[in-house]
Amino acid sequence: MKSLHPKKLPYLLYADANGKVYEDTTMYMAGRSGWDAVVPELEDLIEMPECSEFYVLPGRKPVGFDVETGEYKVREEGFAVAAFVPPAHTTLYLAAYEKLPEAPTLPLFCYNAVGWYNEKFYVASTRIDKDIRQEPKSFDHDLVKKNVKKITSEFPNNRLLAHIGNNCALTYYCPAARNFFLGRFEAPIPTSPACNANCVGCISFQPADEEITSSHDRLQFKPTIEEIAEYTIPHLENVEDAIISFGQGCEGEPLLMWETNAAAIKYIRSKTKKGIININTNGSMPDAVEAMCKAGLQSIRVSMNSAQPSFYEGYYLPNNYHFDNLKESIKVVRSHGGWASINYFVFPGMTDSEAEYQALRNLIIETDLTMIQWRNFNIDPDWYLGRMGVTDCFETMGIRNMMKALKDEFPHLLFGYFNPPERTIKKSLKTKK
Repeated sequence: MKSLHPKKLPYLLYADANGKVYEDTTMYMAGRSGWDAVVPELEDLIEMPECSEFYVLPGRKPVGFDVETGEYKVREEGFAVAAFVPPAHTTLYLAAYEKLPEAPTLPLFCYNAVGWYNEKFYVASTRIDKDIRQEPKSFDHDLVKKNVKKITSEFPNNRLLAHIGNNCALTYYCPAARNFFLGRFEAPIPTSPACNANCVGCISFQPADEEITSSHDRLQFKPTIEEIAEYTIPHLENVEDAIISFGQGCEGEPLLMWETNAAAIKYIRSKTKKGIININTNGSMPDAVEAMCKAGLQSIRVSMNSAQPSFYEGYYLPNNYHFDNLKESIKVVRSHGGWASINYFVFPGMTDSEAEYQALRNLIIETDLTMIQWRNFNIDPDWYLGRMGVTDCFETMGIRNMMKALKDEFPHLLFGYFNPPERTIKKSLKTKK
């Protein structure tokens, strides 16, 4: 994919009632940072990646900047539009708009600023990871279907394989599940039907009285050690750069199943030493992480929307744990010589605030963090800011500038989007030393 910047600021895009998208050459596009509409720098814009999608934003008027005066301007006709960029890209600015009183809450997607210049679409985004494992065009769905049928028929009593095949790969098109059935990259291991957090934007469970609905069904059973090992051992043995990961979007918190998970890891490692065993988690139970590390866990990815405890706990609404537990879990893995990432939900206008930047710096220093996965935050911006109680705008530095500042201070820190394979981990840890 070409990541060329435009030579001038792209024009505003808007949609009609039928969803057809147009340009308005009297206005330049705007980006959104917190509550503010801002003018993106040209370096913040790249050609829209292949397989991106357009969203029409109902009840929201397009906004931009007048090409003659540079003044902020609301377009009275049409609807605002946004782009959804594929994995491996990080949003630098959200789509800007004026919200009408009757506007519905947006579904759980990320709404990237998009404009039009010289016959091309441009988005406020950057490619943060060169890994192609979730390139939409790389999935042969007919082959996925064929392999789901083949593999699940070979293990007809494995409920977990049936779940990640029929539910994840074929119903929700989960990239991790599809990759497993294509015999490559990272294999998912969902194990927990329960959770000890109540995330505002949870994709697998939303309260009945909430305005939005979850986009996935949650796992409904507790897998056995045998069900886990039956397909993960062959994956580690036979796949180049193999990773197996506890903790998926279709489940609750995998640390609540730590005893089963630790026993499964121990058994898997008794059969093969290949590949990486990872957990994607909220990091709430350091003692459970310790037990899993002793069993053979090598990598952890801890999810967070903020390195500031007040915003973290305001979003995750944790049950019986606190932000300090996350830091301890990262420290535990690092004390075992393991790899430690954060799954960092990027929200322009909050992520790049001075307070957040300092909090993240302190987290990196205190925990000896090895990687930041700069993930797009799939959430309605107004809904999120309202739930966080944010009414004013923060002093910000820009996501791209924040990335540069962190890289300058912590050159060993790996930036990316995915859990890295063993060769990347070894190379990075060797460089760090």
